[in-house]
Amino acid sequence: MTEGARERGKARRREAILRAAYQLFAERGFEATTIADIADRAEVSARTVTLYFPTKLDLATSHLAEFTDRLSQALNDRAPGTSTLEALERWLRADLAENACPGELDTLWEAMLDRNPQLRAVANSRLAEAIQEGARIFAAERGDAPDDFAPRMVAAAAAAVVSELYLRPTETHLEAAMAFLAAGITTLPPGQRP
Repeated sequence: MTEGARERGKARRREAILRAAYQLFAERGFEATTIADIADRAEVSARTVTLYFPTKLDLATSHLAEFTDRLSQALNDRAPGTSTLEALERWLRADLAENACPGELDTLWEAMLDRNPQLRAVANSRLAEAIQEGARIFAAERGDAPDDFAPRMVAAAAAAVVSELYLRPTETHLEAAMAFLAAGITTLPPGQRP
């Protein structure tokens, strides 16, 4: 088997496991679903499930983790001279174009969160961690401390904007969102860099 075929096989198994888990978490609830149930639905062994996802919580948060990792990488790897806001806009344009129509996993993810408030709380907590990362990056750009008011406000507004854009991913909404963020940033007092 070639390396490419092996990787595609792994990706298919991983997606089958996620699909099965999200379906079961939405149908039965997170607590009532076992790794064995997920393995059975995905037509793999329980060991295979835990090789891909060591815990049920890893399974439940995988979709969000991938999203926040992509965003964090885009902000951290931006070209010199590119502002955090510019990097965010470029990433949003690319990610929304690639994921313009919600896929099956997106729909299942939302259904899972609707059925399991404790998972929504975990997702919100993980999103708060991503917001902190955004605040840190924006603060460094301005010369502020990451826990200063301005970076936290910008990060919180950006998180809200991102959430809304994924519900209504149109060019008009993207333009309005970026104008909103840019206008808000211009009203902030200058950074504290000496």
